[in-house]
Amino acid sequence: MSTKIAWLQPIWSHYHIARAKAFQKNNPDMDLVCLAISDICGEVNASDWLVKDFCNLNHVVLFPGMAYLDLKPLQITKAVIEFVIKNKINVLCLLGYSKREIQQIAIGLRLIKPKLSLILFSESKKDDFPRYWWKEKYKTKLLKCYNTALVAGNIHKDYLMELGMNSDAIFLGYDVVENHTFNPNQIKKLPKPINDNYFFTVNRFIPRKNILLIVSAYAAYKQKMGSLAWDLVLCGDGELRPQIEQKIAELNLQDVVHLPGFLQQKQLLPYFAHASCFIHGSITEQWGLVVNEAMAAGLPVLVSKTCGCFEELVIEGFNGFGFNPHNIEQLTELMIDISQDNFNLEQLRNNALKHIQKFSPDYFATGLKQAINNAISYEYR
Repeated sequence: MSTKIAWLQPIWSHYHIARAKAFQKNNPDMDLVCLAISDICGEVNASDWLVKDFCNLNHVVLFPGMAYLDLKPLQITKAVIEFVIKNKINVLCLLGYSKREIQQIAIGLRLIKPKLSLILFSESKKDDFPRYWWKEKYKTKLLKCYNTALVAGNIHKDYLMELGMNSDAIFLGYDVVENHTFNPNQIKKLPKPINDNYFFTVNRFIPRKNILLIVSAYAAYKQKMGSLAWDLVLCGDGELRPQIEQKIAELNLQDVVHLPGFLQQKQLLPYFAHASCFIHGSITEQWGLVVNEAMAAGLPVLVSKTCGCFEELVIEGFNGFGFNPHNIEQLTELMIDISQDNFNLEQLRNNALKHIQKFSPDYFATGLKQAINNAISYEYR
């Protein structure tokens, strides 16, 4: 009899579909159910997260037509536990542990169905937020509900180990994208959205994404480089858009800083295809999947050192550079060096493309298979 696995997501996105497809392709002997709480998020500009086509994957939506943000934690908990019991699920994968319903599901199933294998998907790291001892103590107890974990990278593994999870029960590979979608050999054929060279970034326009610092660094860069300066493209939208527009106007950058707005993945591909360098400047970021996408498009990257992906994806001087997200001058100098070709840009591009190949949906599939095998090999203690 095949192992029945349910992977619970509040909302399924193209990121999750790519990973699930790779897992099912590599493990046809396992029965995976893509379990969605809802098919409507209820958040503005969240449509890119939603998918209608599950690519022939077995999937169930618990609350179709109801916005996830309108559902009560107890509603969700009850529905998930009933689904697991009714469908005789052997392994349940849960994303994170901060949401109340996830805590309730983990604790409830551990009590009701102690032989069920629970796998934690996590991309938390210690420096994401201020940590308080009493919350950390609660997390340590909560983690005892889980058999194993699949995390984004080593910095995320270290945090779970600090909370008390055994290192042998933690596996890598959670944060990946479908690299071939961004392959430069394919997307370079797309029409250029901008004729000039440009730095490129994709973000929600919220404070922690640090867009205003990027604009300030670019202004200093433009002042030093003059007519030789590359343009800047800021894709995205959000609450800070009026402030960003005002900042651009104050610095007289309207002709060289472009704001295409919120774009779906297919609409973003031409920008990835023809960018000269990618910037990701978040003050805090658990991972940063847009950096995966940029590297898969063959772009050199300038990445904030506080991003969770930095230690795994960026090899300084090889495929990009890191910077302090509070240091305008540091980012400005990197922009100058990159655009003056002080580094071999072609080599940086090739190295970015080469390095990201490890971080593929197959990497996720391998990590999840290891986590499942480890979880079901031992009786829960």
